[in-house]
Formats: sequence, structure tokens, C-alpha cells
Amino acid sequence: MSELTEHLVELIRRASTELPADIEGALQAARQREQPGSPAESALAAILENVALARRGPAPVCQDTGTPIFYIYHPRGMSTGELRAQIEAAVAEATRRSYLRPNAVDSLNGRNSGNNLGVGFPVIHFTEWGEDALRVDLLLKGGGSENVGIQYSLPYDPLHAGRDLEGVRKVVLDGVYRAQGQGCAPGVLGIAIGGDRGTGYVHAKEQLFRPLGDVNPLPELAALEERLLRECNELGIGPMGFGGQTTVLGVKIGTYHRLPACYFVTIAYMCWACRRARMDMHDGQVTYV
Repeated sequence: MSELTEHLVELIRRASTELPADIEGALQAARQREQPGSPAESALAAILENVALARRGPAPVCQDTGTPIFYIYHPRGMSTGELRAQIEAAVAEATRRSYLRPNAVDSLNGRNSGNNLGVGFPVIHFTEWGEDALRVDLLLKGGGSENVGIQYSLPYDPLHAGRDLEGVRKVVLDGVYRAQGQGCAPGVLGIAIGGDRGTGYVHAKEQLFRPLGDVNPLPELAALEERLLRECNELGIGPMGFGGQTTVLGVKIGTYHRLPACYFVTIAYMCWACRRARMDMHDGQVTYV
């Protein structure tokens, strides 16, 4: 396997400093919908100015560069141990270059490792696939938005939410309402229906890799995503909780098999700085998305 570390550093730089085009476009459209001079319009204007400055820097879009979450799709026979070593080397180097803020803190003594390496940090998922190529997807998940993620077990009596898509709808709206302006709205919702408590959060975050403009292949979920996007924005919470028409930029839902006794709905809330990037390597050629 060829040396990947420097390519991975570049992937991290892009994720940290360049907001994806679909997210930036959604923020620009949101600004146009808000009343000129309103707190919501001013907040979105400041966000967009920040995005432009970060790209020119280059500098991180947000001071909290979050948890690096890698999804690695590799061909058969490629060493995952060597891949992990190069990812960790790239994370440490990206931290040295200030593309990432040191965020890995020991939970027992409170010490920061200083290089974003630690037990379970960064997060790396490996999948062997049938392609003769390597793909690396990266999501930088900030702490503020992580704090307002939430999980419900249906039925949920306080909302009379049953084990059906109407029940899912009720608890998602409740989760967004509870978050208010925390989590740096406008956000993107990754939602997992099913799984267990642990895999629910993993799968919910996987939904955040989907582009805003894609359409769920399951018609009933596509309809629910569209309805929730509209209804979340009717809550009036708005950017940073200042009120307005844009509380959520996108809603992405996946369904997963579950135990008969369990029906979990898990919401991974992503802030406006939805930082994701992709690297593909085929025949020694590297491309970034």
C-alpha cells in the first residue's frame, strides 16, 4: 500500500476549512429567506462570512474541530492495521498544522493528549468492499451539536408516540424543540430508526454523510424527511435560536433491524458546520470530493 499520510492530511484540511458546497448553498438560501436586518439574517450573514474567511485562510471553519469520524472502504487484502496507523499519523500531523484543535481528553484525569490521539479517538470504521479502490469518508463532529443529540424509546408516553412513523415524527420534532438554539442551528439531522442503543447513534451519524439534495430511496422515508424539514422550520427557533424560518437545513433518515422488545429513534444533531469530505484512490490516483 502506498504512502497515504499526506493525502489524508489534505483530506482533513479540506474537511476542516472548506464547507461542502451543498451546505454552503443551503445557508445562502436560508439567508435569502430571512427578513433583512433581522437577528436570523445577521447570524446567517456572519456564518457565511466566517465560511469565506476560513476558506481563504485556510483556517478551521469552527474553533471546535470535533471528533474525526472516518469511514474506510478498502479492497480485499489491504491491511487495516497499516491504514489505521496512517490515519493516526495524519490526524497528529493535521493537529500540528492547526487544521484540527487538540480535542482528545482523558476522561479520568482531564488531560488533553495534544495530538487528537487517544483511546477510541479518532473514530475509525473499516468496511471491505468489492471495488479495487480505496475510499475514505470523514466527518468532523463538533461537541456542541453532540451535546443535543438524543435518543427515544418508543412508545414514548409523554408525547403519545407509538411504534410507527407518526411516533418517529413526534419525537424528532420534540428533540429539535428541546435543542432550541443550542447545537449551533441551523442544523442537519441524522436519524436512525431501529438498531440497539449503541448502533442507533452510529447509524444516525452515518446519515450525516448524505448530501442535502439526495432523495431517500424508500418513498415513505422520503416523504417523512420532507415533512420533518418543513415542520422543524415552522418551530420558529431559527439560526442560533434567534428566531426565523431556518432551524434545520436537512433531515436524513435510515431504518435498521431491531429487537422485538425495542424501538429506538436516535437523532444525531449536526451544527451548521456540517464538515464532511471524501477521498478516493484508484490506480495510485487520488481525488477529493
